[in-house]
Amino acid sequence: MSSSGSTYGDIHRYEPARESTAAAIAIVLLAIIEVVFVFMFTYGLVSGWGLSDTGNMFLGGILAVVFIDLAFILALYRKEFLPDVVIVKKRRRKWEDVYIREDQVEGTDFGTGAWDQVKRAVYPYYKR
Repeated sequence: MSSSGSTYGDIHRYEPARESTAAAIAIVLLAIIEVVFVFMFTYGLVSGWGLSDTGNMFLGGILAVVFIDLAFILALYRKEFLPDVVIVKKRRRKWEDVYIREDQVEGTDFGTGAWDQVKRAVYPYYKR
């Protein structure tokens, strides 16, 4: 597809996911490791490991491992199981960012009257 013929909301590129078996097995193993570390962290909180300095650092390390493991699971899932889709979006023109109408892109006449200029300076939406 060429970008000039695309309209707003059209799918520009669609590549289906690979869905590899090795990635699925890796996600399952990482999820099992995740559950083990979550239970270890929960047991450590309940049994009071955090009351000593080394136990508190150990619980912090377990919590870090939990989030890093979760990040790897999510990265593998996004890479292997979600399709790669690019959708055409509408790009705003420069004059739309200044809140003027399309017929005012080249500017407006200055000789409309001094009182109208004062009103427009005080209230910018005057005669719009």
